[in-house]
Amino acid sequence: MQLRFEIPDSFWSLFRSVNREAYMEALLVINEEYQYSNYFLTKEVCVQVLGDMYAKKQLRLVREENETEFDMLETPSLRMLNWLIRTGWLKKIEDYHTLATNIVIPDYSAVFIDAFERLSSEDMEETEIYIQNVYATLFSFRNDPRVNLNMLRTALINTRRLNKALQDMLHNMDKFFERLLDQRFYGDLLKEHLDGYVEEIVRRKYHILKTSDNFYIYKMDIKKCLRDMRGNEEWIETVRERSRAMGDTKEDVLELLDQIERGFDDIEHRIANMDKEHTKYVRATVTRLNYLLSGETDTKGLVVQLLNRMGDAADYEQIVQKTGAKMNLSLLEIVSEKSLYKRRKGRKDFISQMQPEETTEDLDKEDVLKLNRIQHRYSRRQIEDFIEENIQEGVMDALSLPMREEDEFEKLILAYDLSTRRNSKYMVLEEDVRMVEKNGYRYPALKFVKRQV
Repeated sequence: MQLRFEIPDSFWSLFRSVNREAYMEALLVINEEYQYSNYFLTKEVCVQVLGDMYAKKQLRLVREENETEFDMLETPSLRMLNWLIRTGWLKKIEDYHTLATNIVIPDYSAVFIDAFERLSSEDMEETEIYIQNVYATLFSFRNDPRVNLNMLRTALINTRRLNKALQDMLHNMDKFFERLLDQRFYGDLLKEHLDGYVEEIVRRKYHILKTSDNFYIYKMDIKKCLRDMRGNEEWIETVRERSRAMGDTKEDVLELLDQIERGFDDIEHRIANMDKEHTKYVRATVTRLNYLLSGETDTKGLVVQLLNRMGDAADYEQIVQKTGAKMNLSLLEIVSEKSLYKRRKGRKDFISQMQPEETTEDLDKEDVLKLNRIQHRYSRRQIEDFIEENIQEGVMDALSLPMREEDEFEKLILAYDLSTRRNSKYMVLEEDVRMVEKNGYRYPALKFVKRQV
């Protein structure tokens, strides 16, 4: 008879109970004590164990619908124990010889308690356990003359469980993509990647399949063992005769070997799919990090911020009208740096294109080195100090610079480059400037002021 037909109807009330977390913790504690007991657990021992758990974890029990006023007068540990016995999760056996009440765990309840334990523990990963079991079972079946087909069926079951574990890992990747998109700041995203994905998937699961090579250590030996068994016809006939003598004729040895081999092919495909999902996640993480880093300077990032602010605003229509008066969001250049089409040029541009283009000579080695030296010669702090030293009454006028050395000319160029950046403390006044020639240098008479915050 199947165990599910032995389960009482009241058994399922645990999952609807407001105290289900407390009951699950109680079952796990009793099960742990149950494993280390040489004989039955008495009711007094269970009450003591639950009392220690209740005092340690400070659980809160809410009154159940079927609890009476008399039940509410009992201690929390005794209330939990009585409720679990009444609903069928635990069973009470009276020992009239010793005048003691013993508590046992029914078989169907043990299955669920094992599931609770697996959901709350961080033991050895299934991928490591199952591949070792398949390896040990196949070699025992190959070299031990006393074994039968049941051992080969055990290897097939573990192969299927390993496939199921890999499939679960693959299908649970979507939650990491959701958590990735929920992060709004660079630091939070980096923490989610390192503490979430790297710890839970890469080091605990993906690491087992790829880095520590537990699967690949046994894979080739298992495949070689399967080939050797399949190619040894004399050994196969011996196994068949032994199975017929024991009355085991449900499956043939070659059929079981084929199923195990197909299972390992499926494992290879699932690992390849996990590689693809892993690559997709890493690529999505890098893209998201780049977006959060350049969100304030990149055109697409600014448009996304604008649209998000417009969507969150209460006066949506008014914000849209104000935005439309300031900028044209229909231009394809705003959405993408690469336009889908190029605007048709006029006749003058067409005629100018027909004329031969002026060829410009490439910079020689000395010019390239000079440009690189100018760009990296001075730090941002040095350029800001240069501007501060020459500011008079809040304005640095390039016309008043002495321009005695080449260093001053290079700093003036870099000061203009710095002022065009969004995060710069300085800006250039937008006025008509005239060209200045001084000491062999020719440059516009720019005026630098501090940017208004």
